[in-house]
Amino acid sequence: MKLTEKLAHLSWGLVLLVCCITGIGTMLLYSAGGGNWDPWASRHIIRFGIGFALMLAIAMVDLRTLLRLAYPLYFMVLVLLVGVEIMGHVGKGAERWINLGFVQIQPSELMKITLVLALARYFHGLPPENTTKITFLIPPVVLILLPVALVLMQPNLGTALLLLLGSAMLFWGAGVPAWIFAAAIAVGVAAIPVGWEFLHDYQKQRVLTFLNPEADPLNTGYNIMQSKIAFGSGGLFGKGFLNGSQSQLAFLPEKHTDFIFVVLAEEFGMVGALILLGLYSAVIAYGYGIAISSRSQFGRLVALGITSTLFLYVVVNIAMISGLIPVVGIPLPLVSYGGTAMLTLCIGIGILLCVAVQREVRLSKSGLAEW
Repeated sequence: MKLTEKLAHLSWGLVLLVCCITGIGTMLLYSAGGGNWDPWASRHIIRFGIGFALMLAIAMVDLRTLLRLAYPLYFMVLVLLVGVEIMGHVGKGAERWINLGFVQIQPSELMKITLVLALARYFHGLPPENTTKITFLIPPVVLILLPVALVLMQPNLGTALLLLLGSAMLFWGAGVPAWIFAAAIAVGVAAIPVGWEFLHDYQKQRVLTFLNPEADPLNTGYNIMQSKIAFGSGGLFGKGFLNGSQSQLAFLPEKHTDFIFVVLAEEFGMVGALILLGLYSAVIAYGYGIAISSRSQFGRLVALGITSTLFLYVVVNIAMISGLIPVVGIPLPLVSYGGTAMLTLCIGIGILLCVAVQREVRLSKSGLAEW
């Protein structure tokens, strides 16, 4: 397929939705900065500009190239995760970044994409009847557990859970039977008492705070209490742009990252929050539509995995700041401030666009294209 044909088949509606969500994020970061472009809004725009160019470039890549690079990219990021343990940069008590001098990268974010590619590559070459056999499911389980173990060592429980949940969606899409999921859930539930003992003290405290945030409202429960106050004070239409008391008076913690959605709810109310959720819903619908329409197993699973990861990002972040689940430190896609998260999302959407452009391509088990 020629470049002009790929551009003609590009899902420009999806591109527009991504730009709209990023625009809302820039506006909220401008507000979180006290009505200033610095320190967050201007950098957010620059990072999206770089990511946008990368997104369009990836959309033009041959789908067979992604298939061939799936395993090498996975192992490259896995090596970076090992590197975090050796020379990682510590921030806010966690060792999650590698400092390259001119930029810091968070390999665990990149793993969300490369793990999807690796699992899709494996199941693409696996005959459908083998997805019901335990022995053939051991290799993909190993692909999952290696990065999950490394991410837990950082420690980063939230990202580890996202890797597990996103991978589960791929297993479901590949045709793994329900009884295997039921068995895995049963084992997971039974292991909760054992897992509790391995949690760090601050992770245990987050769970206890979730169960009773009012027990210590000025310390461990402060974040979620202020978040709820900001949510409630926004009402239906909000207090107006730059007029949110909780965010502007610095009562709201992490207002530019994990709790950015609260800034929106306080300043634009429930209406503003629903508009952003509507945009996310449209992007997720686009992604699942691409997955359904793809004629190749690899393309279908990649689109399913990336869209499910985006869905989990949104659901976990909003549930977290609403007090429905413990705080786990998951950013809001394209809205929260963060370089590696922005890069990862743009790469993921670029791959999603790539699958959409070449949705009619059928890939053989070896990766050759068939039209």
